Amino acid sequence: MTLHGLYVPLITPFDERGDLARDALAALAHEVLDAGAAGLVALGTTAEPHALADAERRAVVDVLTGVCRDRRAPLLVGAHTAEALRALAGDVTAALCLVPPFLRPGEEAVLAHFARLADASPVPLVVYHVPYRTGQELSAGALRRLAGLPGVVGIKHAVGGIDADTVAFLADVPPGFAVLGGDDAYVSPLLALGGHGGVLASAHVATADFAALVTAWRAGDVARARPLGHRLATLSRALFAEPNPAVIKAVLHARGRIPTPAVRPPLLPASPAATARALRYADELAAVPV
Repeated sequence: MTLHGLYVPLITPFDERGDLARDALAALAHEVLDAGAAGLVALGTTAEPHALADAERRAVVDVLTGVCRDRRAPLLVGAHTAEALRALAGDVTAALCLVPPFLRPGEEAVLAHFARLADASPVPLVVYHVPYRTGQELSAGALRRLAGLPGVVGIKHAVGGIDADTVAFLADVPPGFAVLGGDDAYVSPLLALGGHGGVLASAHVATADFAALVTAWRAGDVARARPLGHRLATLSRALFAEPNPAVIKAVLHARGRIPTPAVRPPLLPASPAATARALRYADELAAVPV
C-alpha cells in the first residue's frame, strides 16, 4: 500500500450549543473529497482531539468512516498508543502516530516504540514526525530505518522547512513508503524533491488548488506547480497566523461551511484581522484558474 495525494485533516465543527456538529462534519468531508482530496484524516491535531470527550472522538471516527466507506476513500485516524490502535476498525486505512513527544527518548527508542506499536496495531502506521512539537529529531538514517519497519507505511514529515536530512531521505526513499508533507507552507518544495502528497490543514480552503499542486509536481509540470506553490504558501501562512485551527474555522464559518467558528480551550477564536487577511488571500487565489 502506497499512500499518495492530498489528505485533509478535518477540523471538528461545533454547533451553537458547543456540541459536535455531525452533519457539518460529514458535509465538509464530502466537499473536500469532491474537490480532489485523495483521503481524510480523523482526530489529527487540527481536530482538537485533546478537547474532545471519548464519545465525541468515537463519533468523529464513525462519521468519517462512513463517508470514506461510501466514497471508497482512504481514512487515516490519529492514534498514539497500543490501546488506541487496537480500538481501530477494519475500515480504517492507517493510523497516524506521533513520535513520542517531550521525552526526547533518542532515535533507537523511537524505532523500538514504533516497532512495538506496529506489532500491536490492526492497521498500518503512518508516523507523524514534527520535531518542533515533540522535541525529538530524526536523522535521514533513522527515517530510512523507520521506513523499513514492518507495518510502517508512511510518514507525515513536518520538520519546519526543508533541511539536510529531508533532502538526504528523499533522495533514497524505500519502495512502497509514502512521504506526506505536513508543513503546509513548505509542501511545494517537499513535493518537488519527490514527496508523495501531503496532510494539509490549509486544504480545507482551496482544496482543488492543493490537489492540483500535488498532481503537478508528481507529473513534473514545473511551470504549473511552482507559481501555484507560491500562492498556496501565502494562503497557508495566513491560515496559520494564529494557533491552528482557529483561523481555518473562522474562514469556513465565514463561507457558511460550518455552523460556528468555535474552538475549545485552551485555544481562543481567531482575531477579526487574521480572519479578514486569510479570507482576502483565499478570495484572490480563487480568482486564478487552477
